[in-house]
Amino acid sequence: MSIEDELFERRLERAREMGSAGLRPYGRRFDFTHEIPEAIAQFSSKDATELTPDGPRVKVSGRVMTIRRMGKAAFAHLAGGGGRIQIYVRKDAVSVEDYDLFEKLDLGDVIGVEGYVFRTRTGELSIHAEKLTFLSKILLALPEKWHGLEDVETRYRQRYLDLIANPDVRGIFITRARLIKSLRRQLEERGFIEVETPMMQPLFGGAAAKPFVTHHNALDIDLYLRIAPELYLKRLIVGGLDRVYEINRNFRNEGLGWKYNPEFTMLEFYQAYTDYLGMMDLTEKLLATAAEDATGSTLITWGDRVLDFSKWRRLSMRDAVIEYWEGDDKPSANDVRDPDWLLRHGGKATAGESLGHLFETLAEPKLMEPTFIYDYPVEVSPLSMKKPDDPGMTERFEIYVAGMEIGNAYTELNDPQEQRRRFDMQLAMRAGGNEEAHAMDEDYLRALCYGMPPTGGEGIGIDRLTMLFTGTRTIRDVILFPQLRPEGEIGIAARLRDSDKPK
Repeated sequence: MSIEDELFERRLERAREMGSAGLRPYGRRFDFTHEIPEAIAQFSSKDATELTPDGPRVKVSGRVMTIRRMGKAAFAHLAGGGGRIQIYVRKDAVSVEDYDLFEKLDLGDVIGVEGYVFRTRTGELSIHAEKLTFLSKILLALPEKWHGLEDVETRYRQRYLDLIANPDVRGIFITRARLIKSLRRQLEERGFIEVETPMMQPLFGGAAAKPFVTHHNALDIDLYLRIAPELYLKRLIVGGLDRVYEINRNFRNEGLGWKYNPEFTMLEFYQAYTDYLGMMDLTEKLLATAAEDATGSTLITWGDRVLDFSKWRRLSMRDAVIEYWEGDDKPSANDVRDPDWLLRHGGKATAGESLGHLFETLAEPKLMEPTFIYDYPVEVSPLSMKKPDDPGMTERFEIYVAGMEIGNAYTELNDPQEQRRRFDMQLAMRAGGNEEAHAMDEDYLRALCYGMPPTGGEGIGIDRLTMLFTGTRTIRDVILFPQLRPEGEIGIAARLRDSDKPK
């Protein structure tokens, strides 16, 4: 039997002993007076003379993270709610039953403590325990206390253990929650309403991506997990909901990487009677405020750089290719407008695709400061309105920070005949082997035929924005349960089953 198995059996036996003694190894409701961070905040400014046995009493609950026994007394630390506080347990200050319970504690057990707040001789804020309540028994050992949980795959598979062992992880997801709360509040203050659109769709659209396919048994049809909610949100604009947004889960059947996960979260919002320039202005305010709300400042640290979300650069795609060109043969403004030059240097099937490829290769990795890249080729923008003075380009921008694309927006194409032509262009690209080209969506065309007002629309990646706001270098660190290969049989069920057998 391994050491891990021995610990498991020993802790199961302790749980049985507690049950035999009339104690609950898996307790019930516990009405605390303070969460641990609240207790620390309320009493940390008080000195020892203000914290006496006749002073304030508290009831807190948490997980036992350390135990230091000293004869008939002991110190322990409880963690909960993102904070940690010391408790002091003395044999003559609690009941016999409570002290016996304390003697049986393992690191990781969850307990409740009632007592008064005081300071130790070293000045540490602590709770002098007068009553203990057992709430939950731990059966598996926590990671070694000095090093925490370091194995990356274990951290992602067992996020619950990651959150227990690595306090900083909790902060990442609190920042993520603040970010989403800020974006939601700001949009609603501007008259946007939150909506929900289908996650299973008969056609996939709104982005260039491979979908996941599922099957609906009752209807006997294949459906696609959405790659974007865009076309449904624009149907709502047609219906008269002039400002809508959705914080949505999207699914794209693509590779994994430091900034890619097949399941991810987007904010998409659409505003009637504006265009991509109006969305650009709105985005500057949204993201500067979101940074401040989520982190306390518009200045974000990314590696050895400080990025200022209150200062934005605007650069056309053509100008970006010129600016970030490597070598002595830097192209001119005429070169990046010349289809032959683009085809020679970009190597794609069309001039527009070649321009997009040059931008992605040369400029994208170098766009560190918050930047809007605007004016995209028609070939890579099937849902965007053309520029009236440059019909090969569309009124579209993408948001880049730290070499990452975090958002995409455009003046929405609202001409049904032109949209039909764009879909036909996409179908031709699909026939040429582009599996990510857009499908024909007849119902969306029908909706446009009822008249969609001029509209600006945008999608912002919540996961990548969280990466920036927390200085995190992989998307898996900002998704609570990222996609991983199945790990096979774990064996916990067998252990618990064996423990149920008569001894």
